[in-house]
Amino acid sequence: MTQDRYLQPEQAKQRPATQFEDLLGDAIERAFAEGIHDLPGLVGYLNRTGPSAENGQPWTESSYCALMARLGA
Repeated sequence: MTQDRYLQPEQAKQRPATQFEDLLGDAIERAFAEGIHDLPGLVGYLNRTGPSAENGQPWTESSYCALMARLGA
């Protein structure tokens, strides 16, 4: 019998999260809690509630995906 293994978020960290990353993570969690699970809905939620994209501009689907790809690398 093998024991189930789960990735602890701390295991995947290469460095501490920035303040922006913490704020973004909190906003994404709030969106999920409100039942928003699709990319257009998430981008709209971030544009309504913040934080703005890293460049200070409104989020787009492509800017969100690009950031997630960079952060996940």
